[in-house]
Amino acid sequence: MDNLISRTRAAVWLPCTQMKQLEAAPPLAIARGEGPWLIGTDGRRYLDAISSWWVNLFGHCNPRINAAITDQLGKIEHVMLAGATHEPVVALSERLAALTGLGHAFYGSDGASATEIALKMSAHYWRNTGQAEKNGFISLKNGYHGETVGALSVTDIPLFKSTYAPLLRRTVQVPTPDARLAEPGESAEAYALRCADALERHLAEHAATIAAFIVEPLVQGAAGMAMYHPTYLTRARELCDRYQVHLIADEIAVGFGRTGTMFACEQAGIRPDFICLSKGITGGYLPLSAVLTTDAIYAAFYGDDTARGFLHSHSYAGNPLACRAALAVLDIFEQDGIIATNRNKAEGFTALLETVRNHPRVRHFRHLGMIWAFDVAGAHPCFARRFAQSALEQGVLLRPIGNTVYCMPPYVVGEDEMRRVVAAMLHGLSETADSSGYSVSDTDRLP
Repeated sequence: MDNLISRTRAAVWLPCTQMKQLEAAPPLAIARGEGPWLIGTDGRRYLDAISSWWVNLFGHCNPRINAAITDQLGKIEHVMLAGATHEPVVALSERLAALTGLGHAFYGSDGASATEIALKMSAHYWRNTGQAEKNGFISLKNGYHGETVGALSVTDIPLFKSTYAPLLRRTVQVPTPDARLAEPGESAEAYALRCADALERHLAEHAATIAAFIVEPLVQGAAGMAMYHPTYLTRARELCDRYQVHLIADEIAVGFGRTGTMFACEQAGIRPDFICLSKGITGGYLPLSAVLTTDAIYAAFYGDDTARGFLHSHSYAGNPLACRAALAVLDIFEQDGIIATNRNKAEGFTALLETVRNHPRVRHFRHLGMIWAFDVAGAHPCFARRFAQSALEQGVLLRPIGNTVYCMPPYVVGEDEMRRVVAAMLHGLSETADSSGYSVSDTDRLP
Protein backbone atom coordinates (compact mmCIF):
# COMPACT_ATOMS: atom_id res chain seq x y z
CA MET A 1 0.00 0.00 0.00
CA ASP A 2 2.76 2.46 0.96
CA ASN A 3 4.44 1.84 -2.39
CA LEU A 4 1.23 2.53 -4.31
CA ILE A 5 0.66 5.76 -2.39
CA SER A 6 4.22 6.98 -2.89
CA ARG A 7 3.97 6.19 -6.61
CA THR A 8 0.67 8.08 -6.72
CA ARG A 9 2.23 11.14 -5.13
CA ALA A 10 5.10 10.99 -7.61
CA ALA A 11 3.14 10.40 -10.80
CA VAL A 12 -0.57 11.26 -10.48
CA TRP A 13 -2.30 14.64 -10.16
CA LEU A 14 -5.62 13.86 -8.46
CA PRO A 15 -8.76 15.82 -9.43
CA CYS A 16 -10.36 18.33 -7.09
CA THR A 17 -7.44 17.95 -4.69
CA GLN A 18 -4.78 20.14 -3.10
CA MET A 19 -1.97 17.64 -3.57
CA LYS A 20 0.05 18.84 -0.57
CA GLN A 21 -2.76 17.61 1.70
CA LEU A 22 -1.87 14.06 0.69
CA GLU A 23 1.15 14.37 2.94
CA ALA A 24 -1.13 14.33 5.98
CA ALA A 25 -4.06 12.37 4.52
CA PRO A 26 -2.98 9.84 1.87
CA PRO A 27 -5.53 8.63 -0.66
CA LEU A 28 -7.26 5.30 -0.22
CA ALA A 29 -5.31 2.55 -1.96
CA ILE A 30 -8.08 0.45 -3.52
CA ALA A 31 -7.48 -3.04 -4.89
CA ARG A 32 -10.99 -4.08 -5.90
CA GLY A 33 -14.70 -3.54 -5.42
CA GLU A 34 -17.56 -5.81 -4.44
CA GLY A 35 -21.17 -4.60 -4.46
CA PRO A 36 -21.36 -1.43 -2.34
CA TRP A 37 -17.88 -2.07 -0.91
CA LEU A 38 -14.41 -0.84 -1.84
CA ILE A 39 -11.62 -3.11 -0.68
CA GLY A 40 -8.20 -1.63 0.04
CA THR A 41 -4.84 -3.10 -0.77
CA ASP A 42 -4.52 -3.82 2.97
CA GLY A 43 -7.78 -5.80 2.93
CA ARG A 44 -9.86 -3.17 4.74
CA ARG A 45 -13.40 -2.71 3.48
CA TYR A 46 -15.07 0.68 2.97
CA LEU A 47 -18.76 1.15 2.28
CA ASP A 48 -19.00 3.41 -0.78
CA ALA A 49 -21.76 5.64 0.62
CA ILE A 50 -21.27 8.31 -2.08
CA SER A 51 -21.25 5.95 -5.09
CA SER A 52 -17.71 6.98 -6.07
CA TRP A 53 -18.67 10.57 -6.89
CA TRP A 54 -22.31 9.72 -7.61
CA VAL A 55 -21.67 7.40 -10.56
CA ASN A 56 -22.13 3.85 -9.24
CA LEU A 57 -25.70 2.56 -9.31
CA PHE A 58 -25.60 -1.20 -8.96
CA GLY A 59 -22.40 -1.90 -7.08
CA HIS A 60 -18.81 -2.52 -8.03
CA CYS A 61 -18.06 -5.49 -10.30
CA ASN A 62 -21.72 -6.03 -11.08
CA PRO A 63 -21.90 -9.38 -12.90
CA ARG A 64 -24.58 -8.30 -15.37
CA ILE A 65 -22.73 -5.17 -16.47
CA ASN A 66 -19.47 -7.13 -16.54
CA ALA A 67 -21.06 -9.70 -18.85
CA ALA A 68 -22.36 -7.06 -21.23
CA ILE A 69 -18.96 -5.41 -21.56
CA THR A 70 -17.21 -8.77 -21.95
CA ASP A 71 -19.61 -9.75 -24.73
CA GLN A 72 -19.01 -6.44 -26.51
CA LEU A 73 -15.23 -6.86 -26.26
CA GLY A 74 -15.50 -9.81 -28.63
CA LYS A 75 -17.27 -7.69 -31.27
CA ILE A 76 -15.98 -4.11 -31.54
CA GLU A 77 -14.32 -2.03 -28.82
CA HIS A 78 -14.52 1.33 -30.60
CA VAL A 79 -15.22 2.93 -33.94
CA MET A 80 -15.42 6.64 -34.67
CA LEU A 81 -19.01 7.86 -34.68
CA ALA A 82 -18.35 10.40 -37.44
CA GLY A 83 -19.32 8.49 -40.59
CA ALA A 84 -19.94 5.15 -38.84
CA THR A 85 -22.54 3.62 -36.55
CA HIS A 86 -23.04 0.46 -34.50
CA GLU A 87 -25.81 -1.45 -32.74
CA PRO A 88 -25.08 -0.41 -29.11
CA VAL A 89 -25.20 3.33 -29.81
CA VAL A 90 -28.41 3.03 -31.83
CA ALA A 91 -30.10 0.82 -29.24
CA LEU A 92 -29.08 3.12 -26.40
CA SER A 93 -30.28 6.22 -28.28
CA GLU A 94 -33.65 4.59 -28.94
CA ARG A 95 -34.10 3.64 -25.30
CA LEU A 96 -33.05 7.04 -23.98
CA ALA A 97 -35.47 8.70 -26.39
CA ALA A 98 -38.30 6.52 -25.11
CA LEU A 99 -37.45 7.37 -21.51
CA THR A 100 -37.03 11.14 -21.96
CA GLY A 101 -39.46 12.01 -24.74
CA LEU A 102 -36.53 13.61 -26.56
CA GLY A 103 -34.48 12.28 -29.45
CA HIS A 104 -31.31 12.24 -31.54
CA ALA A 105 -28.82 11.62 -28.75
CA PHE A 106 -25.48 13.40 -29.14
CA TYR A 107 -22.64 11.76 -27.21
CA GLY A 108 -19.71 13.08 -25.21
CA SER A 109 -17.37 11.73 -22.59
CA ASP A 110 -18.46 13.19 -19.24
CA GLY A 111 -20.83 15.61 -17.54
CA ALA A 112 -18.96 18.79 -18.37
CA SER A 113 -18.80 17.83 -22.06
CA ALA A 114 -22.58 17.28 -22.01
CA THR A 115 -23.04 20.81 -20.65
CA GLU A 116 -20.76 22.22 -23.35
CA ILE A 117 -22.74 20.37 -26.02
CA ALA A 118 -26.10 21.66 -24.80
CA LEU A 119 -24.90 25.27 -24.50
CA LYS A 120 -23.34 25.28 -27.95
CA MET A 121 -26.29 23.51 -29.50
CA SER A 122 -28.74 26.03 -28.03
CA ALA A 123 -26.82 29.09 -29.22
CA HIS A 124 -26.25 27.50 -32.64
CA TYR A 125 -29.96 26.75 -32.97
CA TRP A 126 -30.84 30.41 -32.53
CA ARG A 127 -28.16 31.38 -35.04
CA ASN A 128 -29.55 28.89 -37.56
CA THR A 129 -33.02 30.34 -37.11
CA GLY A 130 -31.87 33.91 -37.75
CA GLN A 131 -31.63 35.05 -34.11
CA ALA A 132 -27.89 35.10 -33.54
CA GLU A 133 -28.30 37.75 -30.83
CA LYS A 134 -29.83 35.05 -28.58
CA ASN A 135 -26.51 33.71 -27.27
CA GLY A 136 -26.58 34.46 -23.54
CA PHE A 137 -27.19 32.01 -20.70
CA ILE A 138 -28.71 32.14 -17.26
CA SER A 139 -28.39 29.64 -14.42
CA LEU A 140 -29.15 29.36 -10.72
CA LYS A 141 -27.05 30.87 -7.97
CA ASN A 142 -24.87 28.21 -6.33
CA GLY A 143 -25.34 25.98 -9.36
CA TYR A 144 -22.71 23.61 -10.72
CA HIS A 145 -22.50 22.36 -14.30
CA GLY A 146 -18.88 21.29 -14.76
CA GLU A 147 -15.43 22.81 -15.02
CA THR A 148 -14.63 23.15 -18.70
CA VAL A 149 -14.73 26.77 -19.88
CA GLY A 150 -18.33 26.87 -21.12
CA ALA A 151 -19.67 24.76 -18.25
CA LEU A 152 -17.76 26.85 -15.72
CA SER A 153 -19.29 30.00 -17.17
CA VAL A 154 -22.74 28.87 -16.00
CA THR A 155 -21.41 27.46 -12.71
CA ASP A 156 -21.68 29.64 -9.60
CA ILE A 157 -19.19 28.11 -7.16
CA PRO A 158 -16.46 30.74 -6.53
CA LEU A 159 -13.87 28.18 -5.44
CA PHE A 160 -13.96 26.65 -8.92
CA LYS A 161 -14.74 29.77 -10.92
CA SER A 162 -12.83 32.77 -9.55
CA THR A 163 -9.35 31.74 -10.68
CA TYR A 164 -10.50 31.30 -14.26
CA ALA A 165 -12.78 34.33 -14.46
CA PRO A 166 -10.73 36.01 -17.24
CA LEU A 167 -11.32 32.97 -19.44
CA LEU A 168 -15.06 32.76 -18.94
CA ARG A 169 -18.07 34.18 -20.71
CA ARG A 170 -20.25 36.44 -18.61
CA THR A 171 -23.52 34.80 -17.61
CA VAL A 172 -26.31 35.73 -15.21
CA GLN A 173 -27.39 33.81 -12.12
CA VAL A 174 -30.94 34.10 -10.79
CA PRO A 175 -32.02 33.27 -7.20
CA THR A 176 -31.87 29.62 -6.23
CA PRO A 177 -35.04 27.99 -4.90
CA ASP A 178 -32.93 26.10 -2.30
CA ALA A 179 -35.53 25.48 0.43
CA ARG A 180 -32.98 26.22 3.17
CA LEU A 181 -33.14 29.88 2.15
CA ALA A 182 -36.88 30.28 2.71
CA GLU A 183 -38.01 32.85 5.26
CA PRO A 184 -39.24 31.56 8.64
CA GLY A 185 -42.73 30.20 8.12
CA GLU A 186 -42.41 30.25 4.33
CA SER A 187 -43.00 26.86 2.69
CA ALA A 188 -40.58 25.36 0.18
CA GLU A 189 -43.24 25.73 -2.50
CA ALA A 190 -43.92 29.39 -1.69
CA TYR A 191 -40.21 30.17 -1.75
CA ALA A 192 -39.77 28.32 -5.06
CA LEU A 193 -42.54 30.41 -6.58
CA ARG A 194 -40.95 33.59 -5.25
CA CYS A 195 -37.69 32.62 -6.95
CA ALA A 196 -39.61 31.83 -10.14
CA ASP A 197 -40.98 35.38 -10.05
CA ALA A 198 -37.38 36.63 -10.07
CA LEU A 199 -36.67 34.41 -13.09
CA GLU A 200 -39.72 35.89 -14.83
CA ARG A 201 -38.58 39.46 -14.20
CA HIS A 202 -35.20 38.70 -15.73
CA LEU A 203 -36.65 36.95 -18.76
CA ALA A 204 -39.16 39.73 -19.34
CA GLU A 205 -36.30 42.20 -19.70
CA HIS A 206 -33.59 40.13 -21.37
CA ALA A 207 -35.21 37.26 -23.31
CA ALA A 208 -34.22 38.76 -26.65
CA THR A 209 -30.55 37.97 -25.93
CA ILE A 210 -30.92 34.74 -23.92
CA ALA A 211 -30.42 31.37 -25.57
CA ALA A 212 -31.13 29.11 -22.61
CA PHE A 213 -31.71 28.67 -18.90
CA ILE A 214 -29.73 25.73 -17.47
CA VAL A 215 -30.78 24.16 -14.20
CA GLU A 216 -30.02 21.15 -11.99
CA PRO A 217 -33.51 19.73 -11.44
CA LEU A 218 -34.60 19.41 -7.78
CA VAL A 219 -31.08 19.03 -6.29
CA GLN A 220 -28.05 21.31 -6.62
CA GLY A 221 -25.30 18.85 -5.76
CA ALA A 222 -22.17 20.95 -5.26
CA ALA A 223 -24.21 23.53 -3.35
CA GLY A 224 -24.46 20.97 -0.55
CA MET A 225 -27.33 18.87 -1.88
CA ALA A 226 -29.62 21.91 -1.98
CA MET A 227 -33.14 20.60 -2.57
CA TYR A 228 -36.14 22.54 -3.84
CA HIS A 229 -39.81 22.15 -4.68
CA PRO A 230 -40.68 20.85 -8.18
CA THR A 231 -43.10 23.74 -8.76
CA TYR A 232 -40.05 25.83 -9.64
CA LEU A 233 -39.38 23.61 -12.65
CA THR A 234 -43.01 23.73 -13.69
CA ARG A 235 -42.94 27.53 -13.66
CA ALA A 236 -39.54 27.64 -15.36
CA ARG A 237 -40.93 25.53 -18.21
CA GLU A 238 -43.90 27.89 -18.59
CA LEU A 239 -41.66 30.96 -18.55
CA CYS A 240 -39.15 29.56 -21.04
CA ASP A 241 -42.00 28.76 -23.40
CA ARG A 242 -43.50 32.22 -22.99
CA TYR A 243 -40.25 34.07 -23.59
CA GLN A 244 -38.81 31.66 -26.19
CA VAL A 245 -35.79 30.55 -24.20
CA HIS A 246 -34.51 26.98 -24.13
CA LEU A 247 -34.69 25.01 -20.88
CA ILE A 248 -31.64 22.79 -20.33
CA ALA A 249 -32.08 20.13 -17.65
CA ASP A 250 -28.70 19.13 -16.20
CA GLU A 251 -29.64 15.65 -14.95
CA ILE A 252 -26.00 14.56 -14.86
CA ALA A 253 -26.03 13.92 -11.10
CA VAL A 254 -29.75 13.45 -10.45
CA GLY A 255 -30.78 11.26 -13.38
CA PHE A 256 -31.25 7.50 -13.38
CA GLY A 257 -33.32 7.21 -10.24
CA ARG A 258 -31.40 9.34 -7.76
CA THR A 259 -34.38 11.54 -6.88
CA GLY A 260 -36.95 8.74 -6.81
CA THR A 261 -38.01 8.93 -10.47
CA MET A 262 -35.94 7.94 -13.46
CA PHE A 263 -35.36 11.63 -14.19
CA ALA A 264 -35.98 14.47 -11.77
CA CYS A 265 -37.96 16.50 -14.31
CA GLU A 266 -40.71 13.89 -14.16
CA GLN A 267 -41.67 15.15 -10.69
CA ALA A 268 -42.54 18.54 -12.19
CA GLY A 269 -44.39 17.02 -15.14
CA ILE A 270 -42.20 18.79 -17.68
CA ARG A 271 -40.05 17.99 -20.68
CA PRO A 272 -36.96 20.18 -21.16
CA ASP A 273 -35.60 21.27 -24.52
CA PHE A 274 -32.29 19.58 -23.74
CA ILE A 275 -31.42 16.93 -21.18
CA CYS A 276 -27.81 16.30 -20.14
CA LEU A 277 -27.00 12.79 -18.91
CA SER A 278 -23.83 11.21 -17.54
CA LYS A 279 -22.52 9.77 -14.21
CA GLY A 280 -24.93 6.88 -13.57
CA ILE A 281 -25.59 6.26 -17.26
CA THR A 282 -23.04 3.41 -17.35
CA GLY A 283 -23.48 2.40 -13.72
CA GLY A 284 -20.10 3.93 -12.90
CA TYR A 285 -18.20 1.72 -15.35
CA LEU A 286 -17.05 3.81 -18.30
CA PRO A 287 -17.01 7.51 -19.27
CA LEU A 288 -20.06 8.47 -21.31
CA SER A 289 -22.46 11.37 -21.58
CA ALA A 290 -25.40 12.17 -23.80
CA VAL A 291 -27.49 15.19 -24.71
CA LEU A 292 -30.97 14.65 -26.12
CA THR A 293 -33.13 17.39 -27.61
CA THR A 294 -36.36 18.03 -29.47
CA ASP A 295 -37.08 17.19 -33.09
CA ALA A 296 -37.59 20.91 -33.80
CA ILE A 297 -34.09 21.79 -32.56
CA TYR A 298 -32.58 18.89 -34.50
CA ALA A 299 -34.37 20.03 -37.67
CA ALA A 300 -32.77 23.48 -37.47
CA PHE A 301 -29.35 21.89 -38.08
CA TYR A 302 -30.46 19.65 -40.94
CA GLY A 303 -29.56 20.89 -44.42
CA ASP A 304 -27.06 21.06 -47.25
CA ASP A 305 -24.79 23.66 -45.67
CA THR A 306 -22.00 21.97 -43.66
CA ALA A 307 -21.60 24.99 -41.37
CA ARG A 308 -25.26 24.69 -40.44
CA GLY A 309 -24.56 21.27 -38.90
CA PHE A 310 -23.40 20.76 -35.32
CA LEU A 311 -19.65 20.40 -35.85
CA HIS A 312 -18.75 19.28 -32.35
CA SER A 313 -16.99 16.00 -31.66
CA HIS A 314 -15.37 13.73 -29.08
CA SER A 315 -13.01 10.97 -30.19
CA TYR A 316 -14.70 8.37 -27.99
CA ALA A 317 -18.26 9.59 -28.56
CA GLY A 318 -20.74 6.71 -28.43
CA ASN A 319 -18.07 4.17 -27.50
CA PRO A 320 -19.55 0.67 -27.98
CA LEU A 321 -18.26 -0.66 -24.65
CA ALA A 322 -19.72 2.29 -22.75
CA CYS A 323 -23.01 2.01 -24.62
CA ARG A 324 -23.27 -1.71 -23.79
CA ALA A 325 -22.68 -0.89 -20.13
CA ALA A 326 -25.44 1.72 -20.32
CA LEU A 327 -27.81 -0.75 -21.97
CA ALA A 328 -27.10 -3.24 -19.18
CA VAL A 329 -27.92 -0.51 -16.64
CA LEU A 330 -31.27 0.16 -18.34
CA ASP A 331 -31.97 -3.59 -18.41
CA ILE A 332 -31.46 -3.78 -14.65
CA PHE A 333 -33.80 -0.83 -14.09
CA GLU A 334 -36.49 -2.47 -16.22
CA GLN A 335 -36.13 -6.11 -15.20
CA ASP A 336 -35.65 -5.54 -11.47
CA GLY A 337 -38.21 -2.75 -10.96
CA ILE A 338 -35.52 -0.55 -9.44
CA ILE A 339 -37.55 2.67 -9.10
CA ALA A 340 -40.27 0.97 -7.05
CA THR A 341 -37.74 -1.04 -5.04
CA ASN A 342 -35.78 2.11 -4.22
CA ARG A 343 -38.88 3.86 -2.95
CA ASN A 344 -39.39 1.07 -0.42
CA LYS A 345 -35.71 1.09 0.52
CA ALA A 346 -35.68 4.85 0.93
CA GLU A 347 -38.60 4.74 3.35
CA GLY A 348 -36.77 2.27 5.57
CA PHE A 349 -33.44 4.05 5.33
CA THR A 350 -35.02 7.38 6.26
CA ALA A 351 -36.42 5.76 9.39
CA LEU A 352 -32.94 4.46 10.25
CA LEU A 353 -31.57 7.99 9.91
CA GLU A 354 -34.04 9.40 12.43
CA THR A 355 -31.36 9.39 15.15
CA VAL A 356 -29.19 11.54 12.89
CA ARG A 357 -32.07 13.89 12.11
CA ASN A 358 -32.63 14.42 15.85
CA HIS A 359 -28.97 15.05 16.71
CA PRO A 360 -28.53 18.50 18.32
CA ARG A 361 -25.90 19.58 15.77
CA VAL A 362 -27.97 18.63 12.72
CA ARG A 363 -29.78 21.31 10.73
CA HIS A 364 -31.95 21.08 7.60
CA PHE A 365 -32.11 17.28 7.43
CA ARG A 366 -33.46 16.52 3.96
CA HIS A 367 -34.17 13.55 1.75
CA LEU A 368 -35.19 12.95 -1.84
CA GLY A 369 -35.21 9.53 -3.47
CA MET A 370 -31.87 7.88 -2.71
CA ILE A 371 -30.19 11.07 -1.48
CA TRP A 372 -29.95 12.11 2.18
CA ALA A 373 -28.25 15.25 3.46
CA PHE A 374 -27.99 17.51 6.50
CA ASP A 375 -26.02 20.55 7.61
CA VAL A 376 -23.88 20.60 10.75
CA ALA A 377 -23.89 23.48 13.21
CA GLY A 378 -20.56 24.67 14.57
CA ALA A 379 -18.44 23.30 11.71
CA HIS A 380 -14.76 24.20 12.08
CA PRO A 381 -12.38 25.11 9.19
CA CYS A 382 -11.37 21.49 8.56
CA PHE A 383 -14.76 19.94 9.30
CA ALA A 384 -15.22 18.05 6.02
CA ARG A 385 -11.78 16.42 6.15
CA ARG A 386 -12.10 15.51 9.82
CA PHE A 387 -15.58 14.09 9.36
CA ALA A 388 -14.48 12.11 6.28
CA GLN A 389 -11.51 10.67 8.18
CA SER A 390 -13.73 9.76 11.11
CA ALA A 391 -16.10 7.93 8.75
CA LEU A 392 -13.22 6.04 7.11
CA GLU A 393 -12.14 4.82 10.53
CA GLN A 394 -15.63 3.33 10.79
CA GLY A 395 -15.30 1.73 7.36
CA VAL A 396 -17.54 4.20 5.48
CA LEU A 397 -16.57 6.49 2.59
CA LEU A 398 -18.30 9.86 3.04
CA ARG A 399 -17.15 13.16 1.55
CA PRO A 400 -18.93 16.19 3.08
CA ILE A 401 -19.29 19.42 1.10
CA GLY A 402 -18.54 22.28 3.47
CA ASN A 403 -20.72 21.71 6.50
CA THR A 404 -23.10 19.45 4.56
CA VAL A 405 -22.92 15.70 5.11
CA TYR A 406 -24.70 13.60 2.51
CA CYS A 407 -25.24 9.98 1.59
CA MET A 408 -25.89 8.87 -2.00
CA PRO A 409 -25.25 5.11 -1.95
CA PRO A 410 -25.39 2.51 -4.74
CA TYR A 411 -28.86 1.03 -5.08
CA VAL A 412 -27.61 -2.40 -3.99
CA VAL A 413 -27.00 -1.12 -0.45
CA GLY A 414 -28.95 -2.96 2.24
CA GLU A 415 -30.27 -2.25 5.71
CA ASP A 416 -27.16 -3.50 7.49
CA GLU A 417 -24.94 -1.25 5.37
CA MET A 418 -27.17 1.75 6.05
CA ARG A 419 -26.97 1.05 9.78
CA ARG A 420 -23.20 1.31 9.38
CA VAL A 421 -23.65 4.67 7.62
CA VAL A 422 -25.81 5.93 10.49
CA ALA A 423 -23.23 4.80 13.04
CA ALA A 424 -20.44 6.50 11.10
CA MET A 425 -22.43 9.75 10.89
CA LEU A 426 -23.14 9.77 14.60
CA HIS A 427 -19.49 9.02 15.32
CA GLY A 428 -18.40 11.86 13.05
CA LEU A 429 -20.78 14.30 14.71
CA SER A 430 -19.26 13.36 18.06
CA GLU A 431 -15.65 13.47 16.84
CA THR A 432 -16.03 16.98 15.36
CA ALA A 433 -18.00 18.46 18.25
CA ASP A 434 -15.13 20.65 19.48
CA SER A 435 -15.68 23.13 16.69
CA SER A 436 -18.28 25.63 17.88
CA GLY A 437 -18.08 29.09 16.40
CA TYR A 438 -15.99 28.31 13.30
CA SER A 439 -16.86 28.21 9.63
CA VAL A 440 -15.71 25.82 6.94
CA SER A 441 -12.70 26.58 4.76
CA ASP A 442 -12.68 26.82 0.97
CA THR A 443 -10.96 23.47 0.53
CA ASP A 444 -13.75 21.85 2.55
CA ARG A 445 -16.27 22.97 -0.06
CA LEU A 446 -14.95 20.52 -2.66
CA PRO A 447 -17.61 17.95 -3.64
